[in-house]
Amino acid sequence: MGPHPQRPAGAHSQAPVGPYDPQPGQPAAPYPYDRQQPLHPQPYAADPGCRLCGARPAVQATVRGHQGLFLLMRFLSRSGTFCRSCGLATYREMSAKTLWQGWWSPLSVVVTPVTLLMNLGPRSRFRKLAAPVGGFGPSLDPGRSLPRRPVALLFLMPMALVVLAIPTLFVLGAFVEGAGIGQAPTLAVGDCVRNEGDWEDQDLEIVDCGSADAEYKVTRRLDTSKDVCADGELLADLTYSPDRMTISCLAPAR
Repeated sequence: MGPHPQRPAGAHSQAPVGPYDPQPGQPAAPYPYDRQQPLHPQPYAADPGCRLCGARPAVQATVRGHQGLFLLMRFLSRSGTFCRSCGLATYREMSAKTLWQGWWSPLSVVVTPVTLLMNLGPRSRFRKLAAPVGGFGPSLDPGRSLPRRPVALLFLMPMALVVLAIPTLFVLGAFVEGAGIGQAPTLAVGDCVRNEGDWEDQDLEIVDCGSADAEYKVTRRLDTSKDVCADGELLADLTYSPDRMTISCLAPAR
């Protein structure tokens, strides 16, 4: 190897000069960063894991439930971080109990469907997670989905009854109207009637004039505004006339 270059007398060895170190003969300048701190930011805190088994990945969620107790109600919830398996198990358990416990008070008929719909949000978040790994214990078994559980029938039965009740009411209404059930009878001159109510709320029924039930007999109809009933006769309600506009006069049958 060749000889080292001669160093001038009185010269001292110097450390390499960094980009922020003061140059020889210049005052020291403050560093733009603390050399003790890392140049790159530290990563965020690790995922805390599932609250039930410690597995990851996990997501923060709140699963809700409802109980109807005749005149009282209970609003239930479970909050925390859940992995896929534990989250779906919690969702299915809370929703299944709500399906058969949530209908037994007047307001619960409205609250229960709302609670079940709110649980669809956490369910969607759980289903998007990957399979859980690395927990301190086994994850919960989600079990069968809600439509495959017997409690789902308790929800489907009242819904089916509501769906069937609507056309049934229309059919019954058409039958009653066609058969004349519940309608006031049309009185004709010469008919005998019996009043099952009072005269402010008449309930006239046509009967045989020769029977003991005959109380009044229709003597005439008032076709014009000048017509009047005879003294001692009563006025039948307009609902018993054929056009719902004329009045029938009723005289005592005996």
